[in-house]
Formats: sequence, structure tokens, C-alpha cells
Amino acid sequence: MTSFKHALLAALTLLAAAGSVKAQAEPCQPQSFEGADYIVCTVAPDKAGLRLFWKGADGEPYRYFSSLAEALQAEGRRLVFAVNAGMYRQDFSPLGLYVENGKELKPANTAKTDGSAGPVPNFYKKPNGVFFLDEAGARILPTAEFLKRRPAARFATQSGPMLVVSGKLNPIFIPGSTDRTRRNGVGTCVGGTVRFVISEDSVNFYDFARLFRDQLQCRDALFLDGGRGVGLYDPALGRNDRSWHGGYGPILGLVE
Repeated sequence: MTSFKHALLAALTLLAAAGSVKAQAEPCQPQSFEGADYIVCTVAPDKAGLRLFWKGADGEPYRYFSSLAEALQAEGRRLVFAVNAGMYRQDFSPLGLYVENGKELKPANTAKTDGSAGPVPNFYKKPNGVFFLDEAGARILPTAEFLKRRPAARFATQSGPMLVVSGKLNPIFIPGSTDRTRRNGVGTCVGGTVRFVISEDSVNFYDFARLFRDQLQCRDALFLDGGRGVGLYDPALGRNDRSWHGGYGPILGLVE
């Protein structure tokens, strides 16, 4: 009887350990930072399946995470998770630079606004930035620096403002700001990892940027979008979010 109990206990321990390993292996995990809740999706630097999407085979924007997932499934691949990859126009086209499979489909947006007609839209707050993947790995650069260097990017998406620049918070952010909403962004972090973040609570830019720098150890981070346009696809978490105005434009996804 004693040996049976020991064997049963060992089996249960192995099952628990296997469940724990599986849970830790999921790329998207809940985290909290100073009282706010987030979902953080971590991609290792050697992950080749990180992709940028916009249009399907029919030439129309995917718009929905589920549409992209179904298209990939038909090819025998799986969409592990996906997030909104940046701001877009009413026709779901990217507002700024968009490079997919090494081909530039939308040029960089270098338009300026002086804010005289009201608050400066987030995309145009300085510095604006580009998240891209090239032979050196995933990186984020201010748009002006990206255009100066012109790296041979496999994919690239432009948004703004940058949250963290070379380890420093964007100085335009105000501690304690009442401009609070849900936000999503991406950071390139310690060890070359890439971290995508969705805020589950309303947060201001200053606190959102500090999450990337202080907790996630990201040397550079870029704001992607905010408000009701923030979205996450992750079957492991039971998430298939929908945009409030009919869909998303560019989408970043991890594919297996």
C-alpha cells in the first residue's frame, strides 16, 4: 500500500509539474504593475514566426483576428497570439510606414502638426518610431533615425509616440496625468526578447512607459494604439477581441 501511495504521489507531482511547464510556456501572461493589470506576450529573439499582416489573398484587409487565424489554419499553420500593430485609417490601411515580407507597401509618414487646432494626435507626438525586424533582430528606432539608416527590414510598422528611447522615458510624458485609457505597445528588452503589452485597465503614458522600462527591462518601447481599438487574440486566454469601429488595420502575430 505504501509503495502504491508513493507511486500515486509521484504521478500527481509529475502531472502538476507538466501543467506548470505548459502554463509557463504560453507566451501571453497576466502581470500587474503599480495597481494596474496587463497582459504581456513575450517572444524569444530566435522566434522566426513573428509576422506582420494587413491584407489577405483577396487583397482585402483581414480586419479581424479570427479572419487571419482561419486563413493561416487553411495553410496548416496556427496563430498563437496577435495584437493590433499600429494606427490605421478608416479604410484599415496603415497610417504610417508598413513593410511586409521585405516589401514597402506604405511609405513612412513624416507629416507634422503644430497642435494649433487642439491636442496633438498620438501618432504625431515626438519622437515617432518604427518597430521592425531585420537580420540583427527585432528593433525600435525613432522614425527619423530609421529613415537615415534605411535597414533592410523583413517587416516594419510605424507608430507613435515612442515610450522609451535608449533606456530613458519619453520626456513629454507627465507623471500623474489624467489622460488615462487602455493602451498597447511593444518593447525590445533584455536578452533581445520582444514584449507586447495590452493594458487591461486605463493607464496614462507615463505609467505605461515605466512598465516597459522598470518592470519589463525594455531599452526601447513604442506605443501602438489606445482606447477601444486595443485588442488581443490568444486562444489560451480565451481572447479574440474586436475593434470598436469594424476591425483592425495592421496586425502583429506569432505563427507556428
